[in-house]
Amino acid sequence: MRWSKALTVGLAALALGALAVAQGLTPEQMEEGKKIYFQQCAGCHGVLRKGATGKNLEPDKLKAAGKNVDYLKAIITNGFGGMPAWGKLGILTPEQIDLMAKFLLSPVPEPPPWTFEDIKNNWVVYVPVSKRPTQPETTRNWQNYFGVILRDMGQVAIVDGDTKELVGIVPTGYATHILRSSKDGRYFYVIGRDGKAEIIDLWTKKPTLVAEAKVCLDARSIDTSKYEGYEGKYAVVGCYWPSNFVILDGQTLEPLKMVSTQGYVKSTGEFLRENRVASIVSSHFSPEWILNIKEGGQTWLVDYANIDLKGKPINVRMIDTERFLHDGGWAMDKRYFLVAANAAKKIVVIDAKTGEFVASIPVGDKPHPGRGANWVHPKYGPVWATGHIKDNKIAVIGTDPKGHPEYAWKVVKMIETPYPGNLFIKTHEKSPWLIVDFTVAPTPEANATLCAWNKEDLEKDPICWEVPGAKKLKARMVHIEFNKDGSEFWVSAWGNKDTPTFIAVYDSVTLKEKTRITGDWVRTPTGKFNVWNTANDIY
Repeated sequence: MRWSKALTVGLAALALGALAVAQGLTPEQMEEGKKIYFQQCAGCHGVLRKGATGKNLEPDKLKAAGKNVDYLKAIITNGFGGMPAWGKLGILTPEQIDLMAKFLLSPVPEPPPWTFEDIKNNWVVYVPVSKRPTQPETTRNWQNYFGVILRDMGQVAIVDGDTKELVGIVPTGYATHILRSSKDGRYFYVIGRDGKAEIIDLWTKKPTLVAEAKVCLDARSIDTSKYEGYEGKYAVVGCYWPSNFVILDGQTLEPLKMVSTQGYVKSTGEFLRENRVASIVSSHFSPEWILNIKEGGQTWLVDYANIDLKGKPINVRMIDTERFLHDGGWAMDKRYFLVAANAAKKIVVIDAKTGEFVASIPVGDKPHPGRGANWVHPKYGPVWATGHIKDNKIAVIGTDPKGHPEYAWKVVKMIETPYPGNLFIKTHEKSPWLIVDFTVAPTPEANATLCAWNKEDLEKDPICWEVPGAKKLKARMVHIEFNKDGSEFWVSAWGNKDTPTFIAVYDSVTLKEKTRITGDWVRTPTGKFNVWNTANDIY
């Protein structure tokens, strides 16, 4: 018996309506709860609420633990651990918080499907490749552009890193998560939490959206093929829901191949429908992408060298690592990839040259490196560092097995920080400082604070400062990004979308604020991606 899509949707709506009545919520309230949960909660707790970075929120488990509506309202309002205080920050209203407490105690709605046909039907090329410029039309220093995510506005702002002028604003999907650059830096590849991927051409006089495709319903990661001979040929998106990865044409985003990541937890028989693709990087040693499969505890090496999209299978090597892999980045030599396994409190190391698992390093609670920070320490040699969401610690790890084998793949220094809640950590070879934010700390003072440690003398006390004006705007300072020559770094004041905030620009040596980027357009700025650094994996 064949079910039509309309009939399937209709039956799902009827089931949702019955579910809503049983829980005292109207169908409209259930729909609003689903929307809020997707936008604010699913990334950490999972679409099916089974937990990952965040706790398991299945209603039976909440009820068994005695969690009632009043308890959940208090947690949503005030935050918990690394979870933001949605109420105190003004992101959710008291009415929405009451709704979400009841929604979480309701059975989990069945998430919708998304097919390859859906992707094709939601793929648009705005500017064909043949009509794009063959050399830069702009006279600006486009390699020092910053792509600034205006998260809740559904936009990416392109800002001139030399003049600090707004070059243009490009509409994107909801809650853009990251930008990645093509190998030559010409294109920004965008992925939003609504699963919409876009290409922004930076060579045009004003940055131009040239193609887009809604690849899935929830996503966090995107990258391109960067190995010699394959530069820009393909793009890949890692999806949270449905759990899969999708290979696209690198110039047009035409969908080419969808591969499911549903499967089993490493070394067990537990089957996972929600087996999400977290971070992705493009190998410098072979034509491969490294994909981190979150719930399953595996790293997949996806070979794109011989993809015959008319029938030849894709070669995927699966490495058992640790569960709940999240984000990470390259060590200084770009051979070793280090990725956080949040819930396991570990950093996993993969050798991109040999395609092998190297180490699993115990660190603090909920490591969250972003892409981490690389520098050469006078004693330990090349090192890489991560901060933590739940611990007030920075873990510094040795990454040089040949030159400094006694320190390789060990925590050589655990630095105490004044607050927990670090989200991003950064440095640059031109700066003497290791800089961190406290974006998800539990207090407004911490959220408004930045700290810097001397990279050569980690025993010294840090220089910490509360960014003027951030607390008044209820803004959280987030995401440090250096400019092309490393002379300055930018940090966003992430506030409410109803109020403009700012981007603070600091001297990378003196730590003095040089200027502020302001304007009515500066609303919910979060991640910033410098073209040169992003294209060349400098962090």
